[in-house]
Amino acid sequence: MSEPLQSYFTALYLTTIEAGDGLVEDYLHPEWAAMRFTEGPPPIASIGPGEMVEQWPFVAGGPTSMSTHFAVRTSRVWGLGLQPTGWAKFADGDAAALANRTVDGSTHPAFAAFAGILPIVQAPEGSASDKAALIDRYLMQHVDRPVPREAEIRACQNALRDPAMGEVSALQERLGMTVKSLERFCRRYFGFTPKLLLRRQRFARSLAHFMLDPTMSWIDALDGQYHDQAQFVREFREFMGLRPSDYARMPHPIVQPIMRQRMADQGAAEPLDLPTIARFR
Repeated sequence: MSEPLQSYFTALYLTTIEAGDGLVEDYLHPEWAAMRFTEGPPPIASIGPGEMVEQWPFVAGGPTSMSTHFAVRTSRVWGLGLQPTGWAKFADGDAAALANRTVDGSTHPAFAAFAGILPIVQAPEGSASDKAALIDRYLMQHVDRPVPREAEIRACQNALRDPAMGEVSALQERLGMTVKSLERFCRRYFGFTPKLLLRRQRFARSLAHFMLDPTMSWIDALDGQYHDQAQFVREFREFMGLRPSDYARMPHPIVQPIMRQRMADQGAAEPLDLPTIARFR
C-alpha cells in the first residue's frame, strides 16, 4: 500500500479459503470499520448473537464492539480495514450509525468511495499482485480528500493505544475536550463512547496476547488495566458472546493466521491497528 495511504487503513489483505463443499467458520474480534470483497460465494455472518445470514460480495461495516461469527465457502476474500482517520477521510456519516452493523457496500452511501474496488477484485484476469496494485492505484485517486479534525483523531488513536490510558478523565485531559465534546467526537469518528472504547482496547490487547501464544494462560495474557481475571471473563462474554475457555478450545483457521501474519509484518505483538499487508492461505 502506498505510503500516503498507510495511516488511514489498518490492513489490505487477501485470504484464500479452501472449504471443499462445506464452510469454514471463525469469530472476528471487535475491530475498526472494515470492508471485504469476495471472489466467489459471499460469506454468511452475524455480529453478536443471532443466526448467520447471507452477506454481499462487497460487505462493509462500521466499527464493532462484539464478535462477528462468520462462515465462508471456497473463495478468495480481499479485506480492507479503516482506521478512524480513514473513516473521517473516506466514509460518509457518523461511525456510530454503522457500529455493529454490516451493509451492502456497493449501494450504501457511507462507502461510495470504495465502490470501484469490487470490479477490480472480481475481474477474471490478473494475479493477486496485479489486483493489489490496482486497488492501491484506485485508492490513491482519493488520497487528497480532506480529513476533518485529523490531528485530534490521530491524537485520540494514539491515546487509545497507550496501555496506561484507562480512564475517560485521562483521555479527556490529554485531548483537551469537555466530556460532552469528547463523547460526540468519539461517536462520530470512532463509533462508540470513550468509556466503551477504552474497555474495548484493553480487551483487544489481552486477546491479541493470547492469540499470538495460545499456550499461555488467560491470566498471563491479561492487560494491566484489568483488576482481576473475573473482570476479564465478564468482558470476554460481553465482547465475544462466549466464555474464554470455550473460545480457546475452538479452532481459528482464519483469524489466527491473520493475526500472526500481521504481527510478523509489523515486527511486534501490538498494537493491532497499524497498517500492514498480509497474504496467506
